[in-house]
Amino acid sequence: MADTLFIGIDNGTQGTKCAVFSLSKGKLVASAYAPHDLVENNAGGREQDPVWWVAAAEKTLASCLAARGVRATDVVAIGVSGQQHGCVPLDAKGRVIRRAKLWCDTETVPECDAVTQAMGGRAKVIKAIGNAVAAGFTASKVRWLKDHEPRNYDRLATVLLPHDYLNFWLTGECKTECGDASGTAYFDVRHRRWSEVMLKAIDPGGKLLTCVPELVAADDPVGTVRPKIAAMFGFKPGVLVSAGGGDNMMAAIGTGNVVPGVVTASLGTSGTIYSCSEKPVIDPKGELGAFCSSTGTWLPLVCTMNVTVATELTRHLFDQDVKSFDEQVAKAPAGAEGLLLLPYFNGERTPALPTSQASFTGITSTNFTKPNLCRAAMEGATLGLRYGLDVLRRRGVTASEIRLVGGGAKSRVWRQIAADVLGCPVVCPASSEAGVVGGVLQALWCWLKQRDEPVEISDLTDVHVVLDEHTRTFPDAKHALQYDEIYARYLAFNKALGRFW
Repeated sequence: MADTLFIGIDNGTQGTKCAVFSLSKGKLVASAYAPHDLVENNAGGREQDPVWWVAAAEKTLASCLAARGVRATDVVAIGVSGQQHGCVPLDAKGRVIRRAKLWCDTETVPECDAVTQAMGGRAKVIKAIGNAVAAGFTASKVRWLKDHEPRNYDRLATVLLPHDYLNFWLTGECKTECGDASGTAYFDVRHRRWSEVMLKAIDPGGKLLTCVPELVAADDPVGTVRPKIAAMFGFKPGVLVSAGGGDNMMAAIGTGNVVPGVVTASLGTSGTIYSCSEKPVIDPKGELGAFCSSTGTWLPLVCTMNVTVATELTRHLFDQDVKSFDEQVAKAPAGAEGLLLLPYFNGERTPALPTSQASFTGITSTNFTKPNLCRAAMEGATLGLRYGLDVLRRRGVTASEIRLVGGGAKSRVWRQIAADVLGCPVVCPASSEAGVVGGVLQALWCWLKQRDEPVEISDLTDVHVVLDEHTRTFPDAKHALQYDEIYARYLAFNKALGRFW
């Protein structure tokens, strides 16, 4: 019996996930994952070849479509989520010019400063686009290409973001949408358009003005799957590819964060905390990402660059599996007996310390133990999200509960630490694959519109985003007060060390 199937693809830093959603069953019926390599250097460079993303997408798609009961001919639409800010440079024939510099690349920090200075300072940048030129945003990577690899820049015809590139692979169309575009630092989030003044600040010669892709609405398709791709996987002609979006924007859909009042926090490689808004939320300090959503609203967001980075490095240091690591964390008391970690292994975006390094403080001869080191890693990463939540609160965003996603959200002890540090109940969606679910639901939204059956995206999330009440965790009042004091130490430590970075 024929079904109606939707595919979500989530291109992350560590790998690509793919899942198939059955409309008749109202759930995911197949999923697969494939890892990515990462090229690093000591100057802060973090790069991936987009060819690896395509290979991972092909592998996971094939695996999902081979699952029992899944027929490729039943697929009607695909939605793609992608790691934000990566710079994919294409030549006039659509060929990748060089490896993509990623969101976590801090080699381009000098270019952030150069573009900001060209605009006349941080305040003028924020006035022009609503955001600062933060470390990791796409603008600095484009300027880096121009300054360090001029021959490659001469070949540049189009700059795409990672999710745009997978859409290009699927459809042959170079297009993007406002959510992911707003993380480039050359997009005006107030007016939802490319910023000519920023593009000229990056490249005074004006070439870059011709290299940005066409913008499409969040509920419109980028196009349909190319015949070659359709033949490869057995799709019928005309499979839609929705606009897609950045991983945070799609995770917002996947957690039901599509109306004001919902807050999502991600405990992934990086950490993000964000909420839906009906109007732009601009931070004069530039600490908040004044992003658009991938649903037609706005998504004020704060990003930290080191969350599971800290816990994974510590876990591997002690040669532990995840269960053993969590057991060590649980053995240590709240506050790790005074041991405090600033987990800036990749530098840090928020607070704005891109050239910073990880640092411990409070080490004594009695607290320097495995359980305390493990707990300090988890607490340090969570304190960064507390900083982000405070930034959101200063701009009027409130949270009655926080929806947790990302690998770290699977940990019971981490959920308790998050509730205590953030001072707010936390709960996880029933599906841990928020980006994939977001891709599926946006694809469904787009498909319904094309069939003249338009609905609000909130109508879809109300039905298909389910919370796992077994994960709901409330703050411990005693520990929450203790973490208030620890957070004050964290802020003082940041301020003191910030003078040296």
